[in-house]
Amino acid sequence: MAFPSPRPARPELPRQRVQTLQCGQGAVRAARFNADGNYCLTCGSDKTLKLWNPHKGTALRTYQGHGYEVLDAAGSFDNSQICSGGADKAVALWDVTTGQVVRKYRGHAGKVNCVQFNQESTVIVSGSIDSTVRCWDCRSRRPDPVQLLDEAKDGISSVKLSAHEILTGSVDGRVRRYDLRAGQLCSDYIGTPITSVCFSKDGQCVLAASLDSTLRLLDKDTGELLGEYTGHTSTTYRLDCVLNEQDTHVGCASEDGHVYFWDLLEGSLALSLPVGQGVVQSLAFHPRLSCLLVATQGQVTLWREDSFQPGGGDPDT
Repeated sequence: MAFPSPRPARPELPRQRVQTLQCGQGAVRAARFNADGNYCLTCGSDKTLKLWNPHKGTALRTYQGHGYEVLDAAGSFDNSQICSGGADKAVALWDVTTGQVVRKYRGHAGKVNCVQFNQESTVIVSGSIDSTVRCWDCRSRRPDPVQLLDEAKDGISSVKLSAHEILTGSVDGRVRRYDLRAGQLCSDYIGTPITSVCFSKDGQCVLAASLDSTLRLLDKDTGELLGEYTGHTSTTYRLDCVLNEQDTHVGCASEDGHVYFWDLLEGSLALSLPVGQGVVQSLAFHPRLSCLLVATQGQVTLWREDSFQPGGGDPDT
């Protein structure tokens, strides 16, 4: 007879700091892993964008071309291109190897808070303080967006993409999900400004952080509130929320120098991680490993689980 396979062990949360990147970019506005998690991007208040191997702590290239603070960035699935958005109202498409701007998309009337590639990296989706989401075709020369989503009544703080959906969080207190295949818009009213949204890895849930110091987990299809998570401080700044690599825990940056993680199902606080002084500017969770990127002030720190042995070099070790 075949014995049932043992239940997989609960994933460990990142608790030990293994790298510190002194970015030299002024305040780091965002830190983002690339698609496979081997590299990361940091966005600086000094108008620069930097590419790193955070596992080794090495800076690889600096990208200069924005006219003001860089607020968000993302890498293409094949690591050949980067998109970024800034306080100069521009969306930039970069060639990773040459460091040059391939295209600049201008159309937003205010600073660009968030950018994402679609899965094929043929379209950039940008969200702005001007209350719009714009979709830009990377392959054409046309200067105007191929799609404009203007349902929000206030600034767009966060944008995420799935295979056929655009998820947005807005200062108007609504989480909106655009189903591009069905041509439908679903809107869930939270009632307080949204700072960050993300999909769960299984695509069934949506996580939203808001300025009432609460993290909410919603059923993607019905909008049902599945969980509320509190204990962190979020009243003023645009703070990131994340799910860990196995969807077992939800996490959020805080204004008190900590990152908080809760058990997704139980709702109990699992970890309060002291990561630095003041506001935690940005968070990113590795796509496959128990590995966390945290931006505080002018530096980025990399955190791993307690059982991780530093010095291996390879992020998969």
